[in-house]
Amino acid sequence: MNRAIVKHFPRRAELLRPLMQFDLKAFVKKNIVMVIAMAAALITSLAVPVDAEYLGYFDFKTLTCLFCVLAVVCALKNISFFYILARKVVTSFKNARNSVIALVYITFIGSMLIANDMALLTFLPLGYFVLSATGKEKYMAFTFIMQNIAANLGGMLTPFGNPQNLYLYTKFGIPTGEFMAIMAPPFALSIVLITVCCIVFVKAEPLELHDEEINLDSKRCVFYLALFALAIAIVFRGIPYQLGLLVIPACLIFADRRALKMVDYPLLLTFVFFFIFSGNMARIGFVRDFFSMLLEKSTLLFSVVSCQVISNVPSAILLSQFTENYRELLVGVNIGGAGTLIASLASLITFREYVKHNPGCAVKYIVKFSLFNFAFLGILTVFMMIVM
Repeated sequence: MNRAIVKHFPRRAELLRPLMQFDLKAFVKKNIVMVIAMAAALITSLAVPVDAEYLGYFDFKTLTCLFCVLAVVCALKNISFFYILARKVVTSFKNARNSVIALVYITFIGSMLIANDMALLTFLPLGYFVLSATGKEKYMAFTFIMQNIAANLGGMLTPFGNPQNLYLYTKFGIPTGEFMAIMAPPFALSIVLITVCCIVFVKAEPLELHDEEINLDSKRCVFYLALFALAIAIVFRGIPYQLGLLVIPACLIFADRRALKMVDYPLLLTFVFFFIFSGNMARIGFVRDFFSMLLEKSTLLFSVVSCQVISNVPSAILLSQFTENYRELLVGVNIGGAGTLIASLASLITFREYVKHNPGCAVKYIVKFSLFNFAFLGILTVFMMIVM
């Protein structure tokens, strides 16, 4: 920083310091999907100039629900609630196979409650800790891959488990019972496949994990769980979303401002940009006709393929503009999260976390990741094409 600026304008220099230290390249690399979404929104805006109809693009309830759930989950994470809960489960098992199954199941169940990306951010470090502390690093790649698959497929059962679920649940006004009935078959098969893989690929070797003293703030825990219940009630349409948007941030401002700063705002902006992109695409005649034709042939298959190219969240937002067949679309954008590394944002989180701990092993990881993911994708797709 220029010394003259610091000397003559010290306060202004302090305000500018964060901007001057901002690493644009690192930000873009970390939030590449958001950047692509922004570019897509800007490009399509050239074909469809901004007008009053743009306001109709945005699903404000989806954005509010996502924000509220993410904010409360961050607050619970800050008091180590999920870490303590998961660690107690893992320490109950005495061999590698059972511990890996526990780690994967925790991620599976966690994705149903706190969304897939947050489940991975919470439980992948625990997986690394357990395996590295007990000398079982040989199972690291497998465990991370299974946790990733569990996060993507476990979240399919609940409206708030995956971001695309929350959007489709709100957009089509799907009854909760019907939503869970649609997703029950692939959900059940996923449990079977994940369990079989863990039994086959991990040996029942002795494993010991020493206890660690971590204190939980019980008062904050109860308070945050109450806020979490409020957020879930909003998702299930029990409480107006406007109320949650007022109450939850107001409570966290006093209880844990850091949680509000930790919210994945790039994910929220990704939704905003894709709302603009998909809204514009739906107003372009030949695009509307082309997508409608493909979806009429097989909504399930086309949505699965779409996820492999542009990821599951943008696929859900885009394709929902061209079909009313929400049953096949819902299934497609959930099982479509398996497959390529970009089929789900959560998969990129897992890849980044694994490479951080295992530099130089990226290629081997991607090969193993692809083998397991495409096997899951193929089995689930064929199964659902028969069932639906």
